[in-house]
Amino acid sequence: MSHLRLLAALMMLMGCSQFSNSAPVEAAEAGAGGDYAVRYITVDPGHFHAALVHDNRAADISPQVTIYGQLDGSMVDHLRRLMVFNTRAQNPTDWQVTMYTQPDFFERMLAEKPGNAVVLAGRNRQKINYLEGAVGAGLNLLVDKPWIIRAEDHERLVNVLRTAEAKGLIAYDIMTERNEIASMIQRELIQDGAIYGEHVQGTPEEPGVWMKSIHHISKIVGGAPLRRPVEFFDIHTQGEALADVGTHLIDLTMWKLFPGEAIDYKTDVELIAARRWPTVLTQEQFAQVTGVEQFPEELAPTIRDGKLEYFSNNSVTFALRGVNVKLEILWNWEFPQGDTHNAYYRGTRSRVEVRQTATENWRTELYVVPNDPADLAGVTQAVQARVAALQSRWPGLAAEQGNGQLRIVIPDSARTGHESHFSKVANQFVEYVKNPATLPAWELPNMITKYYITTHGVELARQQQ
Repeated sequence: MSHLRLLAALMMLMGCSQFSNSAPVEAAEAGAGGDYAVRYITVDPGHFHAALVHDNRAADISPQVTIYGQLDGSMVDHLRRLMVFNTRAQNPTDWQVTMYTQPDFFERMLAEKPGNAVVLAGRNRQKINYLEGAVGAGLNLLVDKPWIIRAEDHERLVNVLRTAEAKGLIAYDIMTERNEIASMIQRELIQDGAIYGEHVQGTPEEPGVWMKSIHHISKIVGGAPLRRPVEFFDIHTQGEALADVGTHLIDLTMWKLFPGEAIDYKTDVELIAARRWPTVLTQEQFAQVTGVEQFPEELAPTIRDGKLEYFSNNSVTFALRGVNVKLEILWNWEFPQGDTHNAYYRGTRSRVEVRQTATENWRTELYVVPNDPADLAGVTQAVQARVAALQSRWPGLAAEQGNGQLRIVIPDSARTGHESHFSKVANQFVEYVKNPATLPAWELPNMITKYYITTHGVELARQQQ
């Protein structure tokens, strides 16, 4: 079945959509969402995160969404996910979709502006062009990472963010990991001097902060095998691991070490070292995850001995206000237990660790480890007091002592999945659109800093290879 026919069939199943391949769609004022605070415009969806924004619809978000993009497999996958949301048995959504898929789709969007908020995910290298056009047209931005993948685009991003600020627009990065329960509690414990002490600066070899994030190319999302577009494996289009997934780790580092504070990349950051190395895929593995039987011509420069060298792994070491930070971001082939995240923050009194290993049955767990075993009783008392204070926010939170450390018992009711975090980010975005003055002053400078580290870190890795 052709993409066009499949799209038409999917939209018929949704029962609430229109498909426009040439006729104009009804325009709306860019600054308004009708009776709603936000009306989405999705542009060129190239990653499934564009759909996850629509997993639930808050009352202030219009059910009408207009999609502008190219007619390809990514568009079909995007629409299929919206159909699943609309037709599921529990908590179905009611999205009403209009589409435009002619080659001039972006220019058409800028002319029509049938909403006030642009959603972007995927197409990472060209994303900066969409960002500039949308902000120039007076549109808010709800955009998945990464916003840029090249160091030469950093100044363009700075201009986009400054322009949005001057126009009173919200340019919001979809940082879902701030809603991960272990990270939220880790942040709380780090800020408690009676538990953590002060930040240990460490050294590049023994950093004050260490994080390792492992993602997997072949995985199940929403109960189905995830199909990767071919461009996912083109690092010049998708970006290397640090430029892409690394945005989350750097965001968490600033958010936990210096909450509520603006970080200036010119004075607060020192890049120290970086590395890059490939994950090697066979042709059969590539076909399994893309549906494309042969390696395409555009990937020929990365084919060695009949296998794809996918440069998807990075490490970077940098100092953030003197605290040495080391991050490792990897893409392995497959792991049935899912992606993993491990992190520690070293304080002068204790180390606060997120662990996700076989010992924890691959669940994300949080530990406090006193630096001095003789200080266990004092640290335990401080942790129990802090946990008691946090129970109003997370009922059922507790602490268990054993083996010279404390495990923070996170109740299952507080453990929400990664996909559900997108709705939380979207709801926060709506609140900022309704009242732009409530957007924290540190968000913009910290985005600028984050993308400086990601893009210049990749550049450093290539120089040091």
